[in-house]
Amino acid sequence: MKTVNSLSGGKTSSYIAANYPADYNVFALVRIEDEKCKFPDKKIRQEVEDRIQAPFIATAEDDMIIYTMLDLEQYIGQKIDWVTGKTFDKILIRSEGKRYVPNVMQRFCTIEMKLEPIVKWWWNNIKEPIEERIGFRANEMRRAKSMLERCKEDGFMYSKVITGKIGSRNKWTEFKHRKPVFPLIEDGIFKDKVEEFWRDKPVRFAWMNNCVGCFHRSATLLKKMSEKHPDKLQWFANQETNKSQFKKEMTYKDIISWNPQQELFEDDFNECDSGYCGL
Repeated sequence: MKTVNSLSGGKTSSYIAANYPADYNVFALVRIEDEKCKFPDKKIRQEVEDRIQAPFIATAEDDMIIYTMLDLEQYIGQKIDWVTGKTFDKILIRSEGKRYVPNVMQRFCTIEMKLEPIVKWWWNNIKEPIEERIGFRANEMRRAKSMLERCKEDGFMYSKVITGKIGSRNKWTEFKHRKPVFPLIEDGIFKDKVEEFWRDKPVRFAWMNNCVGCFHRSATLLKKMSEKHPDKLQWFANQETNKSQFKKEMTYKDIISWNPQQELFEDDFNECDSGYCGL
């Protein structure tokens, strides 16, 4: 059975790529189309386009994630396959042309920009059941348990793939896809060991990975993100409508204009505040 390392651009999944070599390494890039958020290095933008075979203007994540993946590929000496789906802008246009943003109840962003492109890549390149390494650490057994509960009795997760047409509609067929495994849980690897490993390595990492405006993040952290990445947080704010917003309790425009009682420092946050895309 082929092995695949699923990479997010963070230190933990990168640790797996560096210490648990697999047959394949795959990374899903989240794109947005806003010129105000354009990735600044034209040469690197072109390299990204060559890898994903699609236009690349900007990413919804910290720009540093691009350098992370390029650095990591050099460090591990193994190819990383980059995939991408529709841009974030396009997936927000839902039924009848109406715009809806994802939230904790409808996390279609993860499905359409992370999972579906990876499934399509798997179908085009492997087309047989795989063992997929997931970057959950030894203290994240609850997340692992939740993922395992979505597996069928044979221990595999199944995915639907377009295999033809029925009239003008796509024909979807379900296939046995992946068996999730958690090497860091099995080997008792915690955050401190991951951090120590990368301390002297030539791989650059973002302060926090995942989308800058991830709705899982607290309002306080999103305010900090609006200071670090003003154009990107503004892009998220611009996507909200009167009928659809990322957080039920407040809009992102409210968060951007919010003035905290005290200055927010980077050390005030940790990865528990960061949110995650639910992979």
